[in-house]
Amino acid sequence: MPSKVTFQSQGIKLAGNLYLPENTQPKKHATIVIGHPGGGVKEQTAGLYAEKLCNLGFITLAFDAAYQGESEGLPRYLEDPAQRVEDFKSAVSYLTTLKEVDPERIGVLGICAAGGYATCAAQTDVRIKAVAGISSADTGELWREGMNGSLSFEDLQKGLQECARQRTREARGEQPYLSNWVPKTAADAEALPPRSLYREAYDYYRTPRAQHPNSTNAYVFRSMDKLVQFSAFNFVHLIAPRPILLIAGTDADTKYLSEKAIQKAKEPKELFLVSGASHVDLYDVLKYVDPVTQKLGQYFSQYLVDY
Repeated sequence: MPSKVTFQSQGIKLAGNLYLPENTQPKKHATIVIGHPGGGVKEQTAGLYAEKLCNLGFITLAFDAAYQGESEGLPRYLEDPAQRVEDFKSAVSYLTTLKEVDPERIGVLGICAAGGYATCAAQTDVRIKAVAGISSADTGELWREGMNGSLSFEDLQKGLQECARQRTREARGEQPYLSNWVPKTAADAEALPPRSLYREAYDYYRTPRAQHPNSTNAYVFRSMDKLVQFSAFNFVHLIAPRPILLIAGTDADTKYLSEKAIQKAKEPKELFLVSGASHVDLYDVLKYVDPVTQKLGQYFSQYLVDY
């Protein structure tokens, strides 16, 4: 069972689950920080990978981002990419204070949106010795352009105009307007293309498959004006000479985001494709999760070396 921990991120108290291998003595251990998808919480796919990587001998920390889950922060369900990047850096800072952790052997792993945030954090925080992403998404590009460029400039402008109106309403005392990450109903989900991210995300988040009371399918709509300004991968080349590994399913509609990021990155870099897997398959479908965990174990063992 993990231990519940808390740490500060720019004055916001974050909640995490810390997983320790059975034998943490006498040496300090390599450690991996794990971030959840947008709209997710640490008890879902992030926790699954945290447990599996802990079983391979790593200390792991899965945490709730600011404004999400058991972490603090107001307004609730704000998706602030700058804060989410800082959350990863703050998690690293926290881990350096633990006696079981080797501060020179800390890596990060992000899933979906957190794949972008983890990569962004590693670009300038050189304490992060290795970064990996699963089904990585650049939330900035997705909010600016839509999936595969499906959002028109006119619709983008309409969204930003509504963000401005929402900010004005909140200034006058109204509550933030909440939108939904994934379809609200099964019928809405079934209207989307088969195997697509948002169709499959409904099944993951809104059914007993992975539903969690702290994952409410809500985000503050005006988060859009923060997201549109964000770019997860613009400076990915700064990670070198530290390594980057991005993992994506061959059937994922978001695969192109990992491909673009790897093209921009410098060596050492790798794009690991999982045959037949969609974006959401890599969250919890064990026939895909197990080989991904094996790959991650090999990767972090190689680069979080005990000298």
